[in-house]
Amino acid sequence: MATYLVLCNRVLNALNEVELTSSNFSSSRGIQTSVKNFTNRALHDIYNELEELPSLHKETIQVTNAGQREYDLPTTNSPQTGDKQWRKIDWDTFYLKPKELMTNGEFTSDISSWTTIAGSGSAAYNSGGNGRLRLNDFAAHQSISTVVNQQYRLQLRVFDSNSVGQALKVQVGTAAEGTQNLNTTVTVEDFGEGAVLDTTFTATAQTTFITLNNTVTTTNLDVDYVRVSRNIGVQRLKYISYDDYVRQYAERDKLNLSSVQGEPRFVYKTQSGKLGLSPVPDRSDYEINYEYFKEHTELSASTDEPDLDDRYADLIVSRASYFTYNLRSDPEHAMIAKKEYEEGLDRLRTDLVTKQEYMRDDRVNLRYYGKGVM
Repeated sequence: MATYLVLCNRVLNALNEVELTSSNFSSSRGIQTSVKNFTNRALHDIYNELEELPSLHKETIQVTNAGQREYDLPTTNSPQTGDKQWRKIDWDTFYLKPKELMTNGEFTSDISSWTTIAGSGSAAYNSGGNGRLRLNDFAAHQSISTVVNQQYRLQLRVFDSNSVGQALKVQVGTAAEGTQNLNTTVTVEDFGEGAVLDTTFTATAQTTFITLNNTVTTTNLDVDYVRVSRNIGVQRLKYISYDDYVRQYAERDKLNLSSVQGEPRFVYKTQSGKLGLSPVPDRSDYEINYEYFKEHTELSASTDEPDLDDRYADLIVSRASYFTYNLRSDPEHAMIAKKEYEEGLDRLRTDLVTKQEYMRDDRVNLRYYGKGVM
């Protein structure tokens, strides 16, 4: 997108005024300062007219705390918006999924949080893909906190770098290389796609060890990711009004007793502008995923760029020009600029509706199952 300086100079150029430079931008005066102000005012109008702009669309995750009913909505320390980061919460996009329990299960930059078990080979970080754990006649394990008799889901992908069809040994138990909960292998037969394991186990202790083992020296096995979470799947959360919440669930939830806590099923906005969940979460490992549209950031420095793509540049310029022509008592050119703005706004509004530039519901399973697992 064009910078603040470029947008202002487009307006000044149309008015036959002296353009700004990066060196005098902050010390502008007269009409130049007015154009700077009108450019921000134009952006404000566009954001208000096109509230659900894809460039302002964000996703966030709120991890629950057991016994906590209300949570802050996204905040920031922006000088333009104060603490409020969001312009609009999309209450139809809330869903719950279990919290990921593995630490550094994606191996994004190293193999930290994994303990190696000595063999004749090695365990090391490999930069393939987005980062992988490479095992050669070596094992690595990690312990996680679990609940006895709770079922968990384990997912992983492994590649065979030598293309010989080697198997990775996967063990889950109460100690490193323990097999009380799971003892299986996953063989790599498709060397391009690797092999995927998607299985479940039931914990028998409060601490469970996940061990990955390659028992041969002739083959490097590269583990792409390992994920473990409670096996509850993805659950949509239904939005209810605060009045409905008070009528149906508030008395129960205010008791905050463990007997009435549970897996949240409803979401609502509190009177103080917070996110409310009902029932009150009984655990600290739920992830509440949702989408919102953030507040735009006011332009300040000459190099600042709006939260918009290039096709909005003409719209900004025509709106800022309209304000400037009015300041100069030039109604004829002001009306031309206004017409250009309104026609451009209509085109973009139609474009946003017909092209559906962001998707909501279809992404839920992809978020949960992660890269490569369908």
